[in-house]
Amino acid sequence: MSPADRIGARAIAAGAALIAAASVFALVRGALDVFGAVITVRMPVHAAATPTLSGIDDIRSADYIQADVTFATLPAAARWMLLLEGSLPALAIIGVCAVAWLLGVSLVRARPFRRTMSTTIGLAACLVAAGGLFGQLCGGIGRGMIVDHLAGTDPGVYDVFPAFAIDLNLAPLGWGFALALIAMAFEAGTRLQRDTEGLV
Repeated sequence: MSPADRIGARAIAAGAALIAAASVFALVRGALDVFGAVITVRMPVHAAATPTLSGIDDIRSADYIQADVTFATLPAAARWMLLLEGSLPALAIIGVCAVAWLLGVSLVRARPFRRTMSTTIGLAACLVAAGGLFGQLCGGIGRGMIVDHLAGTDPGVYDVFPAFAIDLNLAPLGWGFALALIAMAFEAGTRLQRDTEGLV
């Protein structure tokens, strides 16, 4: 590698390490927030008109579908589900950053096709896909638990909050497939490097 390429690889590896550290910090902070004395949760609500916007020119209508609700008490199971909602995507970010750091170090050492590289990228692909999808599912389950908890006191809560709602985003699954293909490419590159070294 040229000196400029080495500098670039080192910079990318260092950036990946910093992002992973920031994700760990965010994960810890999220846990403290979820298990704090007071917690604010963004809850889905049944579509309702927003009266403050009805008189503005050029706006035909407006709805709100979410509300930030502050709770004094919540069931422990709901708190754990909300923790998983934020923690699983954070773990996926940490996994991808670990792959970027390892690849950057390998490029600096002129050994990008290590035996462990394809396995590491494959694990990161699983983390991204599972972390993104299961994180959303845990969030929906946690909010459903909150609604059931509130409905025990006032059944009219179901008129405000849906019993279960999830805004499914399939992007993590697509990123997971992309990383899986990269893992397969690295596996082929590792075999090719091994065969080339055998010829030499």
